[in-house]
Amino acid sequence: MKRIMAAIYALLSWASVLSAQTALSPLVRGFVKVDAPVVTLTHVRVIDGTGEAPLEDQTLVIQRSRIERLGNAASTPAPPDSKVIDLSGYTVMPGLVGMHDHLVYPTGNGVYGEMAYSFPRLYLAGGVTTIRTTGALEPYTDLELKKAINAGQMPGPKIHVTGPYLEGKGSWAIQMHQLTGPDDAAKTVNFWIDQGVDSFKIYNFITSDELATAIAAAHKRGVKVTGHLCSIGFREAAALGIDDLEHGLLVDTEFFRWKKPGECQSTPQDLDFYGKLDVKSGPVHDMILDLVQHHVAVTSTLPVFEMAVPGRPSIQQRVLETLSPDARGTVLANKVRATDQAAIRQRYGAESSPWSAAFKKEMEFEYAFAKAGGLLLAGLDPTGMGGVIAGFGDQREVELLVEAGFTPLEAIHIATANGAQYLGELDHIGTIAPGKQADLVVVKGDPSKKIEDIEKVEMVFKDGMGYDSAKLIESVRGVVGLR
Repeated sequence: MKRIMAAIYALLSWASVLSAQTALSPLVRGFVKVDAPVVTLTHVRVIDGTGEAPLEDQTLVIQRSRIERLGNAASTPAPPDSKVIDLSGYTVMPGLVGMHDHLVYPTGNGVYGEMAYSFPRLYLAGGVTTIRTTGALEPYTDLELKKAINAGQMPGPKIHVTGPYLEGKGSWAIQMHQLTGPDDAAKTVNFWIDQGVDSFKIYNFITSDELATAIAAAHKRGVKVTGHLCSIGFREAAALGIDDLEHGLLVDTEFFRWKKPGECQSTPQDLDFYGKLDVKSGPVHDMILDLVQHHVAVTSTLPVFEMAVPGRPSIQQRVLETLSPDARGTVLANKVRATDQAAIRQRYGAESSPWSAAFKKEMEFEYAFAKAGGLLLAGLDPTGMGGVIAGFGDQREVELLVEAGFTPLEAIHIATANGAQYLGELDHIGTIAPGKQADLVVVKGDPSKKIEDIEKVEMVFKDGMGYDSAKLIESVRGVVGLR
C-alpha cells in the first residue's frame, strides 16, 4: 500500500510540475534555459540571504517550484532522473526583492513612459524575482502586467503593484491626480485596493490630514503605505503611522530652518545643508531612533542619487546598449551637464557640486539607521537622469550598500530577506532554505568576496524555472525609453 501511495504521490507531483510548465506561452518558453521537473545544482557556493557566511560546495535540489533539499555535495546525492548542473565556480543566492522598482522611465520634460515591454524582462534578467512598483502612473497597466506574468504570458518578476501616487495640490507632475482633501484620499485608497493594488505611495505635496486619512484607510484593509515626502517630515509621518519612507535623508525636509510647515519648498542650498548634517548626534540621530521605535522602514535608492554626483558612475556599456538612440543621447547629455562648471555655478551658486557631500551623507545615514535596528530596504528608482535601468540598477544598489559600509553579505541580506520581511513573504522568499520558493540567482564568481560579481548573472530561477539572463537582455537592446 505504501508503495502504491508513493507512486500516486509521485505521479501527482510530476503532473503538477508539467501543468505549471505547459502554462508558459511560447514567448516565455523562448527565454527558459532549464525546465526539468527536478533540477540539481551541485558543487555550488550558496549565499542564503540570512547574512551568514556562504556555504561552500553545496548541492541544491529544486522540485515542484520549491527548494526540496540543500546540503553538502559530498553527502547530498542528486535524485534519480533529475537534471544535474555542475556549478563549480558559481554562486547561488536568493532572488533580489526590489522595493523601489518602477515600471516607468523618464521620457523628457517631466513626463514618464511605461516600460511595460522592457523593464519586466530586465528586472528578471538582473536577478530581481520580486518587485514593488512603489508608485504607479499607469496602475491599470501594472495590474494587467502582473496578471500576464502570473499567467505565463510574459516574462518578468512577481509584482506587488503600488497604487497611483497620493499627491496633494501643487504637484509638479502632470501625470498625477491631485487630492482635493481627506475624503478624496480615503476614496482613492479604497477604490484602488478594490482594483488589486497592495500598497500606496505618498508624494511631495500631500497635507497632514490627507496623509493621516490615507494611512488609516489603507491600514483598515491590511495595506501598507510608503512615502517620498517633502511637505511632511519623517518624524511627523512616523507619528501618523506610515510604514516606510523612500530615499532616506536627502528628501527629509524637517531639518530646514527655512521650511514653512506643510509646504514643499526646494532651494539651491538644500543639498549643501544635507552634506553638513551630523548623523551620529542631534536631530538626525533622534529622527533615526524615532523611526526605529515606530517600526518605520527606509528604502535605499542610492543609484538614482549617484547619477547626479560629478565623476561617478561611469555609465556601463550594457546600460547604454539597452537605451533607444534618443534616450541614450539624453542620458549622456545629462551626465555632461552634471559635471559642467558653468551649469554647477548657475544652479548651486558654488564652484563645486554639493552632490558629492550629500551622497556620502545619505550613505552614512542609511548605515546608521540599519545599525540602530531599522529595517533598511533596497531599490533603484529608474527615474532621475535616465541612467538607472531596471535590473542593472538593482545590482548597483547592492554594490553601493557595500560602499556605504555594509559587508557584501549584509548588503545581499538587505536586498533579499529585508524586502521579503517587509512584504510579509519571508516564509516563502528572501532566503534559501528547503520548502521555500525556488527564486534564485546564479552568478559566476563570489559576491561575498567581490560584490561586483553580482553583475555576472548567468541564470535566474523563478518558481523553479531557469531563465536565460543574456537572452532577456538581448531582447530589449535599444528599446528602453520606447516601450
